[in-house]
Amino acid sequence: MGSSTDNLKGFVLALLSSGFVGASFIIKKKGLRRAAAASGVRAGVGGYSYLLEPLWWTGMITMIVGEVANFVAYAFAPAVLVTPLGALSIIVSAVLAHFILQEKLHALGILGCVMCIAGSVVIVIHAPQERAITSVQEIWNMATQTAFLLYVASVIVIVFVLVFHFAPLYGNSNVLIFTGICSLMGSLSVMSVKALGTSLKLTFEGTNQLIYPQTWYFMLVVVTCVITQMNYLNKALDTFNTAIVSPIYYVMFTTLTIVASVIMFKDWDGQGLGSIISEICGFVVVLSGTILLHVTKDFDRNASRSLYAPLSPTLTTRLCSGNGEMLKHVVEDAAYPEDACLRRQGLY
Repeated sequence: MGSSTDNLKGFVLALLSSGFVGASFIIKKKGLRRAAAASGVRAGVGGYSYLLEPLWWTGMITMIVGEVANFVAYAFAPAVLVTPLGALSIIVSAVLAHFILQEKLHALGILGCVMCIAGSVVIVIHAPQERAITSVQEIWNMATQTAFLLYVASVIVIVFVLVFHFAPLYGNSNVLIFTGICSLMGSLSVMSVKALGTSLKLTFEGTNQLIYPQTWYFMLVVVTCVITQMNYLNKALDTFNTAIVSPIYYVMFTTLTIVASVIMFKDWDGQGLGSIISEICGFVVVLSGTILLHVTKDFDRNASRSLYAPLSPTLTTRLCSGNGEMLKHVVEDAAYPEDACLRRQGLY
């Protein structure tokens, strides 16, 4: 069993990670806007001019710092403890978006933040102790069990279908496409990060794991998944509002990661039914908080009465369909006159 000291280290690192990652969303979004204005091609439609934008790289470095802290956290604490704390990144992102991007956070949005924190606390309190792992080969045996291989195969098939069929057709009108790709690949990257982090931790403690090919295989999976996530997260951020992308990405990513961790590491084995139910209830509270953050997304109140009321948009139509895309542009034109001007000039 992992020590309480290790769990505390993982907990603190996860909190720091969420702060950096939440801030990086805002910095990168500003960089993407500046790059789109300069080049006339958005990342959401295949542009890569943001790679020449210093502000975007500042956001990228901030995210990398956060991800490194997250990476180390997985070496000290179980995934079911570290992953839900990502809710803090949503809160950081929403609050900064309120002040920096003028994406207002209303009272119900604040309630959503409180729900995210409360749900995370419940999950942390009832999280299982981590199993003691002595070698990367032990993790490899977990990764090659039939149940987890079926999960990996399912993820790969779904990602290919999303990338090659749904993304070209619906990627710019349905936020679930880009975020779904990120989340599915993210669940695999977390499992590999956990394996790689544990291997490096054991190596630094004196038991060299770098001599095993499994360690390098896990590293390859991490690099592949992270590159894919970065690409499609940029597309999602540039195409949709930050306050929409952040919570939906968190909900999907955390759900899939917990499912993957339960299958691979058997986190719930040995836990009582009460603890498992408490974790699930805490997770539902977090999901409810993120959804509340989304549905209270700011739009101009007067515009909403004249433009939105006759349409009676549901959550689904705002996320998906042509109406959702049209409504998104109406919102952004009201919130960002300079963006609307660029779009009308054909630059956006």
